[in-house]
Amino acid sequence: MSNEPERATPSAINPETGLPTSAPQAGWPQPVDTGPLQVSYRIPVNAPASELYAILANPHRHHEVDGSATVQYAKTGPDRLTVGDEFSVAMRKFGVPYTMTLVVTAADENELVEWKHPGGHRWRWRFEDQGDGSTVVTETFDYSWTRHVVARGYELTRRPQDNAHGIQASLTRLAGRYL
Repeated sequence: MSNEPERATPSAINPETGLPTSAPQAGWPQPVDTGPLQVSYRIPVNAPASELYAILANPHRHHEVDGSATVQYAKTGPDRLTVGDEFSVAMRKFGVPYTMTLVVTAADENELVEWKHPGGHRWRWRFEDQGDGSTVVTETFDYSWTRHVVARGYELTRRPQDNAHGIQASLTRLAGRYL
């Protein structure tokens, strides 16, 4: 009988609680320099680009991934976004419900989906198939499309930093679905 402590493995079960002693974790999203007035992070996900694109190109599924805790559900919109489509989403921030209507500005099957916010900024999801069943996913808050005064207002109210946290949480949540 060995006096060495039992080493925890991903499949080890605590006999007292019946729960795993450890669990697989998603990696942490890494920042990406995509240009001025853009906040981008990426993460590898153990799923094909087509599966991930199907989630993000369907506004009725955005709440499944949202890490900002603001997206509630899609009120209107198609099940598969194409350029020019409009969709509206029920949102909640600081306990206040509201509806946001967005317009799709890019939709490249299994590679990219992007929509424009009424304030002028855009949200972009890029999917880079790695050829091994995994995908590198990059999410971007792009406020380079806004007027200078709007961009400055975003910076003064810390929107880029707040959105960075939401992006990191969304990407971690997406990757965590495929552990």
